[in-house]
Amino acid sequence: SMATPLVPGLSAGLTLLAIDVVLIAVGWPIIAGIALSPLPEARQPGLIPLLLHPLAYLLFLYALGLYRRDALLETRKSLGRVPIAVGLGGIVASAAGYLLPPPFATPGTATLFAAAILGLVPLGWFARIILFALLERGAFRRRLMIVGAGQRAWDMVWLLKREGRTIGFDITFVHDPSMGEVDPRLAEDTANRIVPASRGFRAIAEEIGADLIVVAPDERRGMPMEALLACRTAGFPVFEYHRFLEKEIGRVDVKRLDYGWLLYSDGFTFTVVDLVLKRALDIAASAILLFLTAPFLAAAALAVKLQDGGPVLYRQERVTRGGRVFRIMKLRTMTQNAERHGAVWAQVGDPRVTKIGRFLRRTRLDELPQLINILKGDMSFVGPRPERPEFVAELAAKLPLYNERHLVLAGLTGWAQINYPYGASLDDARSKLSYDLYYVKNFSVLFDVLIILQTLRVVLWPGAGVR
Repeated sequence: SMATPLVPGLSAGLTLLAIDVVLIAVGWPIIAGIALSPLPEARQPGLIPLLLHPLAYLLFLYALGLYRRDALLETRKSLGRVPIAVGLGGIVASAAGYLLPPPFATPGTATLFAAAILGLVPLGWFARIILFALLERGAFRRRLMIVGAGQRAWDMVWLLKREGRTIGFDITFVHDPSMGEVDPRLAEDTANRIVPASRGFRAIAEEIGADLIVVAPDERRGMPMEALLACRTAGFPVFEYHRFLEKEIGRVDVKRLDYGWLLYSDGFTFTVVDLVLKRALDIAASAILLFLTAPFLAAAALAVKLQDGGPVLYRQERVTRGGRVFRIMKLRTMTQNAERHGAVWAQVGDPRVTKIGRFLRRTRLDELPQLINILKGDMSFVGPRPERPEFVAELAAKLPLYNERHLVLAGLTGWAQINYPYGASLDDARSKLSYDLYYVKNFSVLFDVLIILQTLRVVLWPGAGVR
């Protein structure tokens, strides 16, 4: 049976956010009121301190990935991270309360923190129980009409099942022999509904109540554009294959790239305002993080020095915007002279990594000196990770559009880092490139902020970059 989306076009993640906001708006005033009622009037906090806890909580729900596809589909992961989000939000809100100037200072901080733990955790669990109940009823499934049933259509369905932002689709394939052969993998699955195009695109779209139409034939010559235009004017959204897939999987599919689409599609534009705001964000974020982590950085540097008496910092040539080479700074995590025989790809479980180095890599503390590279302007806080010149030349020769990742400054974190696990093979480089191209193509300062927030999830759970 085909279920109607709860709100047409609204994703499960956005719906969950809306449920969270509504429950907090209704529940938090009651929870805080009960908790603060025993306190004398002089110790009652004002409106701004009261808002700090729910706002910080929502921020950490996003930062810990609780609106992502994997958390929406895994009940245990989703429910288990809610208390962590509340706890981290409570710590940040309490610290901000202490730092506020006198008119806004937060009396009763401990009481509010306890109220948040005891009240917001059940609200978060209740919101996710509501969402899981809706998922069970198929509330977020969308009716998808795919024009074509060849290899391209099969590739798209395979990617949607693994990476699509939409939780589920009810798919109807509309095919004609002029579009190429039907992919045997689609034909052998009896669950796939393949309809002849002779019945008319608009008639089929109306019959199935299509939420959107994706044009994905293997052979596009002779495509009946008038019939597709009739669908669009009748109110059915019509998407070209690459545009739809980019939006759904959050990356540019390098393996099936169409240069014509990339040439004429939106993106790859950087205004002066964007660049100024990005630089301001870089300076502010790196300066704040450097200040907050200075004690940890000093302790880590001392541990590196005490381990073998070698240099604390490791400097290495990397490539940034425009192909310019700079020297990146990291805390040394390998044995001295680890690359005396030349540049080598780093490997998982690399024997050259020291005991202290393994801890520094797992906690990402070895990356902190790069904040100085950001302040100097060699790097940005967000961007494609900088690669070594030797590897850039090798990868650019093997991967199309590899040099396009250098249209922006290299970054400390990036879209690839929060979506793809660590890897050092050619296939890993291709996958990471697909995310880097998506970032460069869809660059905005708001996008940078969202990536910075979600970096916390990858630091806490190193394997969480997998979509």
